[in-house]
Amino acid sequence: MKNPIFIWIVKLIAVAILVQTLFYKFSGAVESVYIFTKLGIEPFGRIGSGIVELIASILILIPRTTLLGALLAAGTMFGAILSHVFVLGIDVKNDGGELFTLAIITLICCLLLVYNQKYKIVDLLRLKI
Repeated sequence: MKNPIFIWIVKLIAVAILVQTLFYKFSGAVESVYIFTKLGIEPFGRIGSGIVELIASILILIPRTTLLGALLAAGTMFGAILSHVFVLGIDVKNDGGELFTLAIITLICCLLLVYNQKYKIVDLLRLKI
């Protein structure tokens, strides 16, 4: 995966999905409040996950920190997927599984970015970003 155009498309898809959900989290949209209430972590989980996703989005866009942002977002999306599977259900408030699908797409994009920058993992472990 050395094609920089492909990598930027993957980055932009992940970031677009992450940033698009921030409005709902930070504005206290009914669906977002419902989700985090059902998970038992409203409002701190909703606002906290929004902050984490915002930070991950910024890190993904900066070439030097893409790996860190992708790992952060992948972990967040993995948690979202597990929440859907075990607590919320795939279809939340009749969304047709849209949130679940977006979480999977974002996770796949982030895993592609991690794979693309796997050579940096050792440096990340040494905190040489």
